[in-house]
Amino acid sequence: MKIYIVTDNEGVSGVSSASYISPAFNRPDLIAHANKLLADEINACVEGCSRAGATEIIVRDGHGSGQNVTRAMIDPRADLISGATPGELLADLDGSDGLILLGYHAKAGTPGAVCEHTMSSLTWQNLWINGKLTGEIGICAYIAGEHGVPVIMVSGDDKTCAEASEWLPGAVTCQVKKGFSCNGARIPAPGKNLELIAAKAEEAVRKAHRCPLLKAAQPVTFRLELVSRQQVPVNPAYRHLDARTWELQAESVEKAFFFNS
Repeated sequence: MKIYIVTDNEGVSGVSSASYISPAFNRPDLIAHANKLLADEINACVEGCSRAGATEIIVRDGHGSGQNVTRAMIDPRADLISGATPGELLADLDGSDGLILLGYHAKAGTPGAVCEHTMSSLTWQNLWINGKLTGEIGICAYIAGEHGVPVIMVSGDDKTCAEASEWLPGAVTCQVKKGFSCNGARIPAPGKNLELIAAKAEEAVRKAHRCPLLKAAQPVTFRLELVSRQQVPVNPAYRHLDARTWELQAESVEKAFFFNS
């Protein structure tokens, strides 16, 4: 049984603000701490997947450059995908029985959500796929669905879990903190979160065969509102709706996401 885990850092239990995940705040100590916490959560997730019978586990380091954890930090029962994978958000996903979104965050604009954004807080304001406001949970779930893989678990703060329940009613949710604002959270003791992640991962893998795929109707309409009007691309393939918003149609969410990238 093959299980694929893709990680983000904003939804890690001990992360309460952007200073833990962005070099712009000049806090390398907090970034190192967040990466250690991420590795601990990955290893707890691997443990839970293994308990449930997973025989192949892939961990995709999915935050930023994809180089937040090292091979030595990760449980030897899992393979690690580190660094860039051009044109593939979830490289080597094919053939997986389930996808776990570990350490995720709520979509841009979600009130009270820790580090809420969609892909880039600097450049992306809002994204709609086929007219539905979509965050990173939806993006990953749609792309996974196009590869025949269901999302079976999502971890993050309470707002992330609520978003996951809306999009993926068959998936297990794992709340590891409570968000008060973009830069504020209530964080339980790390041991409790690791036990919870392992238990939830085990539950998710055991019920993976019952989780439905999330599929977007095709062709896909991909509409993006940018933070600045200076960022609107000059390309005849894009339909410009206003000074900050454009859309295009593509055969799939994955192709729309990587169009002209």
